[in-house]
This record gives sequence, C-alpha cells and structure tokens, in this order.
Amino acid sequence: QVTLTESGGGLVQAGASLRLSCTDSGRTFSSYSMGWFRQAPGKPGKEREFVAGISKSGGPTMYADSMKGRFTISRDNAKNTVYLQMNNLKPEDTGVYYCAADPEECCSFIYHSYPFWGQGTQVTVSS
Repeated sequence: QVTLTESGGGLVQAGASLRLSCTDSGRTFSSYSMGWFRQAPGKPGKEREFVAGISKSGGPTMYADSMKGRFTISRDNAKNTVYLQMNNLKPEDTGVYYCAADPEECCSFIYHSYPFWGQGTQVTVSS
C-alpha cells in the first residue's frame, strides 16, 4: 500500500525557492515511478497539471515545458521520498502541489495514470 504525504509548501515572494518533499510510509516506494502535479486556485474542476515525473530508479525524468530549467525532481529510495526543488518561482506557480505514484516505469504526464495520491501542499507565490 502507498500512503503519500507532501510537505514544504508555503508563501514566498516571486524569485524565491522552495523544496517540496513527498514521503511514502509504505515499503514499496521503489516499485513506483513518481510524479508531481499541481492544481491552480479557483479551478477545482480543471484537471491537475503535470509538473514533473521521475522513474523508479531516479534515472529518467520528465518536465512540463514551463518548468524546465526552474524545477528539479529527485528521489531517495532509501528514505522513501521524492523531492521537487523549485527555483525562481513565479506567481503563476501558485497552487496546490500533489505527489502521485504510478506502478509503470516512467514517467506519465497523464493525471489518470496515477492510482495513488497525497493530500497536497499549498504553494503561494506573491508578486
């Protein structure tokens, strides 16, 4: 069973950095590729937006075009944790950030591919 818990969100100014963490309390973390998605404010009905994905081993990664060069996804399988380092944050990065687990190797950008989700952590970037 996969139980994901995100942390590290907060309120920051534009240009700042944040590092999000997502920890799995189970014992099968390395059996899943991981993804980060975000939900923009005021758009609860809109599908969550893919941010980044990483393979089971931590090798191959994938990013949404608007995050390339600013965000870095990584994982530590010994700690059952996946990270999202976010640099040069912009107001449009504001939203709830979710981590998700997928039993496939890597790295779907499709929301419905991921059967396991965390509860999300809020990121707010002020201008």
